[in-house]
Amino acid sequence: MNYELLRKLCATPSTAGDEGEMAQFILKYLCDNNKSFKTTPQVFSGAGFQDMVIAVFGEPRTAIFAHTDTVAYCTAHDNELVKIGNPKAEDGTELEGYVNGKLEKAVLKIKKKGKKGDKNAEETLTYSSDANFDLGTPLSYVPDWKETKQFVKSAYMDNRLGVWNALQQAHTMEHGAIVFSTYEEHGGGGAQFAGRFLQENFGVQQALISDVTLLTKHVRHKKGVVISMRDRGIPRQSYVRRIIAIAEKHGIPHQLEVEKAGGSDGNALQDSSYAWDWCFIGPVEDNYHCPGEKVAKVDIEATVKLYAALIEEL
Repeated sequence: MNYELLRKLCATPSTAGDEGEMAQFILKYLCDNNKSFKTTPQVFSGAGFQDMVIAVFGEPRTAIFAHTDTVAYCTAHDNELVKIGNPKAEDGTELEGYVNGKLEKAVLKIKKKGKKGDKNAEETLTYSSDANFDLGTPLSYVPDWKETKQFVKSAYMDNRLGVWNALQQAHTMEHGAIVFSTYEEHGGGGAQFAGRFLQENFGVQQALISDVTLLTKHVRHKKGVVISMRDRGIPRQSYVRRIIAIAEKHGIPHQLEVEKAGGSDGNALQDSSYAWDWCFIGPVEDNYHCPGEKVAKVDIEATVKLYAALIEEL
């Protein structure tokens, strides 16, 4: 597989609440590649959709949800930084943000109050920079793409990889929908609007959450795509079992996950007033919410294969 598109996605700033640049990237991709799609999609964006993009192919039964936003920081008073979502960078991490339309660099400074090694010690986040950032400027990780035969590593695999997978599916999708959602990393909300739009206009009630999950002792690199049976939310298990059966039928390498915490666009759909079947499906990554998130290529390939089978058969 060619990962050049993924590299470009990872290098495009799109912090929660400031996803406009990514929306334009996706719209341009859909327009430029329209002739190579199996079905020409209806594309909904712009006024009323904020920075979301929804692409509808044929007569959809199932929708892919891929959030376009990332964790980051926001400039505040006295050079302080406020977290956007839950970033986990270390002291000295390079950040970047726009000044008069140009990306400028900054360095994250972390001071902790309390005993050394205390994970609960209070943190003060500031930054140093030669640039004059306006108040409220989002500062995200500086891209540092690395690719080997077995892995890809970059800031913001969460969730550029989910977006990339959705764009791969766009080429072969005959009937289905893709939601490029917003705000997932900082409270959710975009997915609920998109869910209502799809149900009321197209009758879609099935969702696949194209995202990445955390490396643990139970879900590992090179073991296949992860099918999450539950996290903070609990999807309807009959739907999850159908997905597992399709993965087994096609011989697609996969691993099952059960967690008691964490969430995604699937939780936002479950918290809405609309009935949704949903399941979180994606590869596992190391260095969660850090500048160098790492994913195995074989797991990415299994993810793409499973989504293609699910869109066709669900």
